[in-house]
Amino acid sequence: MVKTLLWTDKLQIRNCNNTNDIRVIWLGPSDFNETWELQKSLSQKIANGEAPETVLLLEHNNVYTLGRRGKDEDILLPVSELNSMGIEVHKIDRGGEVTYHGPGQLVGYPILDVRKLGGPLRLVCALQNTMVSSLSDYGIEAICENKPTGVWVQDLKIGAIGLRVSKGFSTHGFALNVSPDLRFFDHIVPCGMFGIQVTSMKEFSVKVSVFDFAKTVSRYLAENLGRNLYWHNKEDLI
Repeated sequence: MVKTLLWTDKLQIRNCNNTNDIRVIWLGPSDFNETWELQKSLSQKIANGEAPETVLLLEHNNVYTLGRRGKDEDILLPVSELNSMGIEVHKIDRGGEVTYHGPGQLVGYPILDVRKLGGPLRLVCALQNTMVSSLSDYGIEAICENKPTGVWVQDLKIGAIGLRVSKGFSTHGFALNVSPDLRFFDHIVPCGMFGIQVTSMKEFSVKVSVFDFAKTVSRYLAENLGRNLYWHNKEDLI
């Protein structure tokens, strides 16, 4: 039986003692570059059997990232102007085009052995289904079928996915708009799709913190991955 997360006044903490266990670590507000380096380090350790598979949950500073298919022209303002606005721009090695990360958005980085899941597409489906189910708990009817990759509320995009898989292990992951400032999406062509509009849970009058929503996401992620997820402290990242 898959263990979902139990929540009391304290996070349920336990060691990952078997190969079906995945640790979840809440990083909170996190610098993009530091988290990117952390992903690469963890991926290597996990591949070497030196650390358990891990899901990082966090919020980023204001940043635009361009995936492998991203085009410079999909960022609509000069980088120097964006930098003066406090927005970073990074070209990274995930799939997909350009997207925004920032405060009020839940970002999840599952660093997993995708071979246990049956391949990368199974992980994409698990992440999409996790976001759809989590939103449903808050009264938001989202879909992922017959749509471009991601999660949608009618024709409005609320969740994005961009993964990298190397030697069987995933990095990067998903982002879901809880309560970000959606004006930051005005400076890009989200996912390289002209005319796309984005939304957030806040736009549907849902009031929830990113951390509290992460609890819901964790529960459904355990179910969709068919794995045991246990919360760990940031201090366990050594």
